[in-house]
Amino acid sequence: MRIDYLTCNYLKDPLGVELPKPRLSWVLESQVRWQMQFAYRIVAASSREKLDEHIRDLWDTGKVESSQSIHVAYKGQPLKSAQTVFWKVCIWDKDGIRSEWSDAAKFEMGLLDNKDWYANWIGHPSGRTEAEKSVPAPLFRKSFEMVKKAVSARVYVSGLGYYELYLNGVKIGNDVLTPGFTNYNESVLYNTYDITDQLSAGTNILGVILGNGWYNCFTSDVWNHKAAAWRDQPKFILQLKVMYDNGDSMTVGSDASWTCSESPIIFDGLRNGEFYDARLEQPGWNLLEFDDSLWKKVRIVRSPGGILKSNQMTPIQITSTIEPINLKEVSPGVWVYDLGQNISGWAQIRLSGPAGTEITIKYSEKIKQDGSIDTSNIDSFVYSGQFQTDRYTLKGGCQEEWEPRFVYHGFQYVEITGFPGTLTLENFRGRVVHTAFESRGEFECSNQLLNDIQRCARWSTLTNYHDIPTDCPHREKNGWSGDAHLSAEQTLFNFNPMSAYVKWMSDFKDAQTPSGQLPGIIPTGGWGYYWGSGPAWDSGIFLIPWNLYEYCGDTALLEYMFDSMKAYMNYLVSMADGYLVDFGLGDWCPPTGGAMEHACPTIVTDTAYFYIDAVIAAKTAKILNKYDESQQYLELADRIREAFRSRFLNSETDQIEGDCQTSLACALYMGFVNEAEKPIVLQNLLAKIHQNDMHLDCGILGTKFLLHSLSELGQANIAYVIATQTTFPSWGHWIQQGATTLWENWNGAESRNHHMFSDVSAWFYKGLAGIQPDSHEPGFKHTILRPNPVPDLDWANASHRSMYGQVACRWQVEGNIFRIKIIIPVNCHATLFVPADFKGEVLENGKVPQDIEISQVDNVYKIALGSGEYNLEIMRDKIH
Repeated sequence: MRIDYLTCNYLKDPLGVELPKPRLSWVLESQVRWQMQFAYRIVAASSREKLDEHIRDLWDTGKVESSQSIHVAYKGQPLKSAQTVFWKVCIWDKDGIRSEWSDAAKFEMGLLDNKDWYANWIGHPSGRTEAEKSVPAPLFRKSFEMVKKAVSARVYVSGLGYYELYLNGVKIGNDVLTPGFTNYNESVLYNTYDITDQLSAGTNILGVILGNGWYNCFTSDVWNHKAAAWRDQPKFILQLKVMYDNGDSMTVGSDASWTCSESPIIFDGLRNGEFYDARLEQPGWNLLEFDDSLWKKVRIVRSPGGILKSNQMTPIQITSTIEPINLKEVSPGVWVYDLGQNISGWAQIRLSGPAGTEITIKYSEKIKQDGSIDTSNIDSFVYSGQFQTDRYTLKGGCQEEWEPRFVYHGFQYVEITGFPGTLTLENFRGRVVHTAFESRGEFECSNQLLNDIQRCARWSTLTNYHDIPTDCPHREKNGWSGDAHLSAEQTLFNFNPMSAYVKWMSDFKDAQTPSGQLPGIIPTGGWGYYWGSGPAWDSGIFLIPWNLYEYCGDTALLEYMFDSMKAYMNYLVSMADGYLVDFGLGDWCPPTGGAMEHACPTIVTDTAYFYIDAVIAAKTAKILNKYDESQQYLELADRIREAFRSRFLNSETDQIEGDCQTSLACALYMGFVNEAEKPIVLQNLLAKIHQNDMHLDCGILGTKFLLHSLSELGQANIAYVIATQTTFPSWGHWIQQGATTLWENWNGAESRNHHMFSDVSAWFYKGLAGIQPDSHEPGFKHTILRPNPVPDLDWANASHRSMYGQVACRWQVEGNIFRIKIIIPVNCHATLFVPADFKGEVLENGKVPQDIEISQVDNVYKIALGSGEYNLEIMRDKIH
């Protein structure tokens, strides 16, 4: 048995741990089938040396008889600010054999009390910026002396809206566009960096550059971010602590002794672009030998108001660089590059020319017939300044390379004007920028169209995660809650968004009013409480914590959010009339008509989400041992269900109000249809699908309901036909038009990089490959396997790296033989439901396997599997 992938709060060796409290996880590997953890022992020490010498001065669990290997809460000695904990684990397997100790892992606490902050917020002495102007991005510097070699050095820093930190001229960290967007009146994120190895003997120089970001969003827009109560000039707070080997320490903080100046970034507006005049550069501004005698003294400024909290999520990074596939001069001096892929990020240019030459860079995701860029689908909501436009002024001389720092754009095409010569492909590259999630899942199959849709879903998910799940990376950049919860399952299958979701749920708490009300976009500067919200959007406050419980076994987030869930339930109860609710947005963006012209009445989907919220609240209360509250929410859910059925379900025809794909699929998916009624309601749904020529006729809510409800009721073949259409409306229709990301509208009229229709990827995993979590044993402790070898699909292959390890299912149909390869992680088990057509003998390597348990349920094989790898063959039923 081998122990690997030790994490704390989803992260490897994190710094700045605060919320939730330290929870430790590990992955087990073994070649032995049905292998389980019988017990574990965790030991922790205050130094690596002590841990190696078996001095467990912080924690020793002793032998704990438990199979728990994820989210084990730290319960050792109380921890203080900035304390580092080194830990390792060993386990006993099912036979009582003890493993070797794991390699050591560590985590380090953040600054746990605001009293630990002694530094000041400082800014440029010019004061607050005017309403719709951007002053040059300010530069700051500070020297300090190192009297001896450090054994440890940590810098804690927050710069609003965005910052870059330098030490002796070298940028600290590989993150960009940091810190994350929050309601700055409530929460402000800081980062922790280990700079021990970057310090030099003698004098060192700290440098900081600030951008406006969301904190000073001065652009006029639909969402009125410029009226946010927190808006102010860029500012930062920094605190450096150095420890020496004799126990002495040194501290450096942001205070009035810092100096400041202006940078060549003469304009940066997150909704506009960045302008850079290279002639204004101050070479070596962040190095010791630089003369700052003409720089100004900083001004101590007021705090943003929010509580400083450690940034504990996966950072935004430049994740890749894309070379353009085409370049065209569409008119004299107007050059358009094509990346071949819709991305989020920015351009990197490499040019040489006369000093003072101004290069203009504009971004789009569409082009016109003549090859010029077309922003008509995305530029309608930003009212001041230029949209998605950067400018660079050359300093002259040798080749110059530049890219923005404090903005990002959504684009496939880039127009460059102002260059006096001939451009080539080598003058431009696209920088892909987003929250740097690790890939945790893969899906592919014999149908290339589905592989293309999967690729688009992944690209849309990544390029729309910039510390919050945005709707699009260009027009809005807003954290629409409905879009995010609809795509959460596929995001959890494909990536590791867990730490980012934990942060975003904190944003929900900050945005929630005392009455429990939520806005449609989170964070918000105040917009969205009375338009853009409603139960179908706000239910992200229930569904995302619940998804993290199902997919990751995480109860801490449920506990953290439970009071907020209750507050929202109280709000919904206050808005209900006879246990029915009707406000906010419904089945957004159906195939025809406007975004709100959907066939399904909003009251139907609103009440459905009211019901599922009550169900999740009841389940959460039970998990948290709050049994009285659990019973109260169960009773509320029963009353909502009864009201839904009484009002919307025609007991004679089994039709649902709205009589459309969305309303019928909603009733089935959300659990409003009794078992005896399901065949008739399903037939009504199938009739609607046939009437629409086997195409979907849903917006974003109904599309999720539709595919999953069909598969759950034995109609995966119909869901497959819908998913593989190539005419309007369909994902395939987008692919036929050259889509490289998913679109906002089925007709492609608006944004062409949205993730709100991306749950089709979750259906690939669940409805085709057949990998499904079990909420009774969450985190894939128990995996339900329901592969669906639909006609026209020869094989499907999916894998997911769960908190316990890899879960995989690959099936292939060869004539009358169904071959299926399954991988189940150590410490887990699975139940395989064999497709009904296959009822022959179950073989492995030509023999009947002795370590599986086969039974029959509803006339299909049900096979119990333990951990390990299986290569099974099953013959088709001879009747077929």
